[in-house]
Amino acid sequence: MLSRREALGRIIAAMGGIAGAEYLLAGCARLDKTRRTEFTADDVALLDEIAETIIPATDTPGARAAGVGAFMTKVVNDCYDDATHRAFERGLEAIDDASMDHHGKPFMASAPAERTALLDAIDRQARAHAKARKPDEPAHYFHLMRELTVAGYFSSEIGVTKALRYVESPGAYRDEPYAKGDRLWYNPTRRIV
Repeated sequence: MLSRREALGRIIAAMGGIAGAEYLLAGCARLDKTRRTEFTADDVALLDEIAETIIPATDTPGARAAGVGAFMTKVVNDCYDDATHRAFERGLEAIDDASMDHHGKPFMASAPAERTALLDAIDRQARAHAKARKPDEPAHYFHLMRELTVAGYFSSEIGVTKALRYVESPGAYRDEPYAKGDRLWYNPTRRIV
């Protein structure tokens, strides 16, 4: 089993540094967007808990501390097309429905181990969906939530300064050694190898 650090390092590397780049780099200027959701405080709290299950607090703060739930609602409302927006909205309900089916209680009332087991099962569904997905079909809601969790966390102050080693930029060039197990470096002017 991978440690949290190894898993996150692989996710970051596989996604070219920051997940969700297609939406974030698009400038979030969607002229075709008509859908907007007034996410409630309960919705944001649920998204924070989903994100916290994906990136939990360890020796560094987790996704909840980074405010990832609010980040997700902003990106969904401002950046996603209507079909993807609807898929994400339905996902909030689907997670609670799945939690009721698996554990007999809502996601927010579930224990951390139950939450992890549930999201692992949903992640397997999302991976199967990705393989069978048609080009015009939106991604699985959990894929979107996972992607936004990673993007929100590693673009937050907490993610950059606590989970990664941070070098303020601009600054002087320093050749810093890296030992296996160290936190990765964050410096927007320096390539992470």
